[in-house]
Amino acid sequence: MTSSDERQPKSRRGLFWLVAFIVVLFAIYSGGWFYLANRVRVEADKAVATLNKSGINAGCANLQVSGYPLSFTVSCDNLAYEDDAKNIAASAGSFNAVAQIIQPLSPVADLRGPLRTSVPGMVPLWIDWDNLQAKVKLSWPLPQRVALQAEGLSGQTDPADDTDPVELFSAGRAAGQLQPNGQDVDYAGSFTDLEIDPDAIGGRVLPALDASGDATLKNGVALIGTQVTSLRGQRVEIRNLDLSSGTARVTVSGPLSVDAEGLVDADLMIRIKDPKAVAAILAGAIPEQKNAIEQGFAALAMLGSEPSMPLKVVKGKASLGFIPLGKIKPVQ
Repeated sequence: MTSSDERQPKSRRGLFWLVAFIVVLFAIYSGGWFYLANRVRVEADKAVATLNKSGINAGCANLQVSGYPLSFTVSCDNLAYEDDAKNIAASAGSFNAVAQIIQPLSPVADLRGPLRTSVPGMVPLWIDWDNLQAKVKLSWPLPQRVALQAEGLSGQTDPADDTDPVELFSAGRAAGQLQPNGQDVDYAGSFTDLEIDPDAIGGRVLPALDASGDATLKNGVALIGTQVTSLRGQRVEIRNLDLSSGTARVTVSGPLSVDAEGLVDADLMIRIKDPKAVAAILAGAIPEQKNAIEQGFAALAMLGSEPSMPLKVVKGKASLGFIPLGKIKPVQ
């Protein structure tokens, strides 16, 4: 027997074991995929049943788990939540969340509008969008990152009677991102082309606005999962809050907090670009203060095209530089 004849059986045996190994791996993977799919359905049913026992109606209509073998997809036709005891209700359109096999801890979710809400103390709202997507970086015990992005966002009231709805706002794009930072929670967000309907703010007129923000909620991790009903005791570090329209721009940075009595404390720096343009916007939004606004910003314009001044609030008493602004009422 030649050496080539001896190698052929060995190579066939090696190929056989390789194929067998792949088949076993695929079988294990398939079993795990279908087990997880079943667990999602079971846990969803248990969660709904638990809520129903508490007098809460919630559901993910026609829940489906699909995507085998290359992804894991959870979808339903619509989402709904109703708590009659607290008079809270919310509903939205279809939901679709996909986790690719190569990135199982980074699911991407899409939600169809509109979102309809009813909460005590607020008019019912109808919020809609062209596209809404959420991206999550899963970890334990908290996600590493949660990001949300919406395009073509708009909002209006949603009357229960035959009265006409009131247009509230529209925005070309809005985005936000949350991620833990030790015991704190970092937030970064922005929006573009925000237009607020004059009817929603008492006939006052504002131009289209762009904004971006970067801030940290102190001790934010401890607040996750709790029902926060008050701003008292909360602290925020604003690294940058930027609001602009055309050449007008206002930038704010610094710490802000609310004490146990609801009194605000803040040590902020306000930077203004093109004070005259900012004054024109404010005068249109607050016409009853037009003269005071124009006079104050005329003085600021003397400091240059991009002046900055400290805004301090001590136990609710606010001052802009050396100019007293009055007292801020305690917040709830």
